[in-house]
Amino acid sequence: MFDLIKNIKSYFNNKNVAIVIKTPEQIEGIRKSAQLAAKTLKYIEPFVKPGVKTKELDALIEAFVRENGALPATKGYRGFKHASCISPNDVVCHGVPNDTVLNAGDIVNIDVTTILNGYFGDTCKMYYVGEPSDYAKKLVETTKECLKLGMQECKPGANLGNVGAAIAEHAHKNGYSVVFEFCGHGVGLKFHEEPDVQHIAERGTGPILKPGMVFTIEPMINAGKARCKIDRKDGWTARTIDSRLSAQFEHTVLITENGYEALTDVYGDF
Repeated sequence: MFDLIKNIKSYFNNKNVAIVIKTPEQIEGIRKSAQLAAKTLKYIEPFVKPGVKTKELDALIEAFVRENGALPATKGYRGFKHASCISPNDVVCHGVPNDTVLNAGDIVNIDVTTILNGYFGDTCKMYYVGEPSDYAKKLVETTKECLKLGMQECKPGANLGNVGAAIAEHAHKNGYSVVFEFCGHGVGLKFHEEPDVQHIAERGTGPILKPGMVFTIEPMINAGKARCKIDRKDGWTARTIDSRLSAQFEHTVLITENGYEALTDVYGDF
């Protein structure tokens, strides 16, 4: 744990990380892929209801992505066999679609990455299964606010660490913890590129943001402790260490000349 924190600080004090600046042509390709990923999340929304199995949602997602001329980036990635990650309740991220049945009152994250004409777009959001408890709803809404505050730190000349600082400040103020074992990342030409985007960091640290940078911001906020544990059965599913709820939202973000564009926010939710 402490070595990981030390490595995070070392990374964010290194302002010379090799980050690819995308060309206008590349940005347009990434934008189209990002828009499809977002439309996929919109498409699946009416199917997220009590009684549905997560593997059934994954099958619908894969069909929609392929019908729109794209590929699901997660399928085959490091042996992952599914078109999406579906993470209910205490699952922090990388939930494997399976026979798990969603029940009324559950919260669930669905994470989709598309490859369209060779370009990657990555996004995720939370869904309510039926009517959530006030406890669950507050966590979800606070996590959404964390992403928005993190994105508002994105502008040329700012430090990347400001993103994580804003996220952590808001999460901690509301009594939640911030997952540090997983992070956002550069995206667009590959699934994962530089830079790592930590969701808990110090202001004034990290690489300097420049127009043409594209990366994800995807805070994972826990109701209890920040630590995670990986299911031994599938080697992917990351759960909260204390079995309390977790929530996550994600956008693919472009640094522009004057600020940022959330490439996956095609419906103006943020």
